[in-house]
Amino acid sequence: MVDLPHPPLRRADLADDPIEQFDRWYEAWRREPRANPEAMVVSTVGAGGQPSARYVLLRGHDARGFEFFTNYRSRKGRELAANPRVALTFGWIDHDRQVRVTGRCEPLPAAESDQYWDTRLRGSQLAASISDQSEPVADRAALQARYDALEAKFDGRPVARPDHWGGYRVVPAEIEFWQGQPFRLHDRFVYRRASPGDPWVVERLMP
Repeated sequence: MVDLPHPPLRRADLADDPIEQFDRWYEAWRREPRANPEAMVVSTVGAGGQPSARYVLLRGHDARGFEFFTNYRSRKGRELAANPRVALTFGWIDHDRQVRVTGRCEPLPAAESDQYWDTRLRGSQLAASISDQSEPVADRAALQARYDALEAKFDGRPVARPDHWGGYRVVPAEIEFWQGQPFRLHDRFVYRRASPGDPWVVERLMP
């Protein structure tokens, strides 16, 4: 008999609400000494159908959805403006767990972006302000020069949030929880709903 690294995941073990279930796994991973539970992959789709994925940091989540912040003019920002369908992936590998979220992305209200901006380190505010994210730059020196110029401009004053930077909320339509098991007989459960506010339906999926 093979020893199970994790107990089988049963429907009876799951919360009825996927955000509550996410919180359970999120907090378990947070307790790991080297964990970064906020790290997630955001996947978008370009005009030609080419997917694009990158890591960002989760900066908040609740019943409304999952939040992150970025440059609206970046590749992901441009792709989200054209096609708000998005996917998130959390890989909590040491626990043999993965969470996948699919849904629609919407910009956060300016007041919420301002509130988060004010919590950022000043250096991070300056870096976000000078970066034409995803665009070519001649070299590191050119980037540093832009940073130094803006730092001098705002010397002794708060750094205002630029219009091109702010937050998004991913409103989930599906949230899948994956728990690894021996022989790849993994446990997978997906929560689905037709539209925000509808009740969640939970199904077990084949591994």
